[in-house]
Amino acid sequence: QVQVAESGGALVQPGGSLRLSCAVTGGIFMNYNMGWYRQSPGKEREFVAGISRADRTVYSDSVDGRFTISKDNAKKFLYLQMNNLRPEDTAVYYCNEVGRTNWGRGTQVVVSS
Repeated sequence: QVQVAESGGALVQPGGSLRLSCAVTGGIFMNYNMGWYRQSPGKEREFVAGISRADRTVYSDSVDGRFTISKDNAKKFLYLQMNNLRPEDTAVYYCNEVGRTNWGRGTQVVVSS
């Protein structure tokens, strides 16, 4: 029912910034609790940031203070602003409704000098 499409991943130097986008279709976007997740080689997928229907946000300790999750209900887009990127942020990033386990293709972020 709900479809997502991530974009914005790139190769970035340490300390750089990226803005990831997620287009959401197939449902009433403003009713969803949405999140960003990531998976790096050899590791399990992990939660990065979430935003509720009421725009309350939560972040993992590893990104708190550096990343900002936001959404545009009119455009039906979810965003992740990533600042002060570190090599350990390298991963494929996914967006999804919180609680769902069907994943899209994600978008690759590589942080390297």
